[in-house]
Amino acid sequence: MDKLKALAVFRRVVELGSFTAAADDLNLSKAAISKNINELEEYLQSPLINRTTRKLHITENGQLYYNQVCNILDNLKHADLSVIEASHTLKGSLKISVPMSLGLIEINPIICAFMDKHPELSVEVVMSDQYIDLIEQGVDIAIRGGAELNNSSLRSRKLVEMKRVLCASPSYLDRTLPLTAPDDLTHHNCLIYSFSSSARRWIFRNPDQNQINEVELTQSRYVVNSGIALRQAAILGQGIALLPDIFVRDQLNTGELVEILPEWHVEKHSLFVIYPYHKEQSQKIRAFIDFVVEHFKNQ
Repeated sequence: MDKLKALAVFRRVVELGSFTAAADDLNLSKAAISKNINELEEYLQSPLINRTTRKLHITENGQLYYNQVCNILDNLKHADLSVIEASHTLKGSLKISVPMSLGLIEINPIICAFMDKHPELSVEVVMSDQYIDLIEQGVDIAIRGGAELNNSSLRSRKLVEMKRVLCASPSYLDRTLPLTAPDDLTHHNCLIYSFSSSARRWIFRNPDQNQINEVELTQSRYVVNSGIALRQAAILGQGIALLPDIFVRDQLNTGELVEILPEWHVEKHSLFVIYPYHKEQSQKIRAFIDFVVEHFKNQ
């Protein structure tokens, strides 16, 4: 028995649910498919697939074996690729998921610079602030803000902690009540980022005085699912925004926006690069991650 071939056959039979479909997919005869499955079951001394005239049913042992086989075959494939890629120019493709606003402001230029460095590599970029399942969507790398991962099928590496800034336009501040403490925000129109896990609850800390102040926002006339739109609304005098400093650095320098309550700090927003664990040996993925890490290290 060719063990590796038998494992590949078993995987495709389970995935396609048919000996005939697996035979077509692998360019083998149906008899060869049956022979591989029979030899594998005989070797393991356990039925893996129950056959009926109409349908195949994977056994409990078969399901357990299938999960392990997928891991083995995927790891073997990526081990091969890591050697092939290491000895050649980076080629092929990468599918990268990034948040929409951060992607436009910061990440897309990094991706373009990486492509300049590796001209034989093509990149598909998926920009969305919504959660994307990397495995289901076939994504190689995602850049996301948030907490540490609790998904064992993924790996992550922290890129940077981004300070968040409370800010508004001079025109808004000139025509509204003064702000001397976080509680004053309840009398202002605060601009809300709808995808935030704490969209209407902002927590401030004053390290000098060892104080914590939690503010529930009720005077919110503007809610949006885009950081860029939130920044634009703040510039146009619609209210007060809480944004990563990377979003508003230029506007603070030009005076279009003014930082409010700088002595009060909001929890920093961590940015991670995330990838499926079985792809961590890919030279393309490692090269891109190192490139992004180096970019943020030099900022």
